[in-house]
Amino acid sequence: MDAVKNFTEKLILGLVKNKDIVKIQEFEDEDGNVILDIIVHSDDMGTIIGKSGSTIKAVRTLVNACAYKQNLPKIKVNVDSI
Repeated sequence: MDAVKNFTEKLILGLVKNKDIVKIQEFEDEDGNVILDIIVHSDDMGTIIGKSGSTIKAVRTLVNACAYKQNLPKIKVNVDSI
């Protein structure tokens, strides 16, 4: 799971301007599903979400492709700002 988390962090850091604010937290829900919470600066939310959500959809696709290559289950990706 560390490889997926590191990949996600590098991906997000390449998109945002406020790199020192970025935090990625890993959780597991009651059903055993893995959730990655991405925290970014509020100024970067538009960049992360993209027009009609296209950027965050691409991020989710890439994160799950990385998880698939590591033989991990599907990962839910959430993004929030501070």
